[in-house]
Amino acid sequence: MTDATTQTVRVYLYKRYERFWHWSQALLVLTMLLSGFEVHGSYALLGFERAVRLHTLAAWALLLLWAFTIFWQFTTGEWRQYLPTLEKVGAMARYYALGIFVGAPHPFHKTAAKKHNPLQRLAYLALLAAVSPLIWISGLLYLFRAFWPALGLEALPLEWVAWAHTAGAFAMGVFVIAHVYLTTTGHTLFAHIQTMITGWEELPADDADTASSH
Repeated sequence: MTDATTQTVRVYLYKRYERFWHWSQALLVLTMLLSGFEVHGSYALLGFERAVRLHTLAAWALLLLWAFTIFWQFTTGEWRQYLPTLEKVGAMARYYALGIFVGAPHPFHKTAAKKHNPLQRLAYLALLAAVSPLIWISGLLYLFRAFWPALGLEALPLEWVAWAHTAGAFAMGVFVIAHVYLTTTGHTLFAHIQTMITGWEELPADDADTASSH
């Protein structure tokens, strides 16, 4: 397939479960953010009790989804896509800070074997190693606060737990906003979103993993 300037190959990047996981996770995270900030008192939409129930249900659903996804990642070997690397991190930072606005070439060439650029991998590492534990530990502590005395945690201030959970929510919100913005930086405004719907993406022929091309 050829366009005006570049020979391209259609590559199957995202498997069916990957796409299901992505959109299901996006829906659950947005549900938790919206309901969570209502529980926090930022606005009134559903009512406090309904917001609490929805927030808790979405949290358990997301934990279940993550359990299945971790199993899928390790049985398929896709976990290797998230191994962090410092290679080209500086080039990627310069590209997002300036190059993307002046039409500079993308320093990372995506393939079916390497779907995420170095900055994406570091962002996912930060999400998994810092933001997610902050959210889940504080959230579970708050949910099961009735068991604190049995665990020797009765001296733990509830306000600290609540503020930790809120801080994690703000961090997750920033990640979501940045993620949505970056989906618009493909060769067209909705190219990356379309890829996550269909699984297929047009890549330069020289960069594409031809073993996965069609």
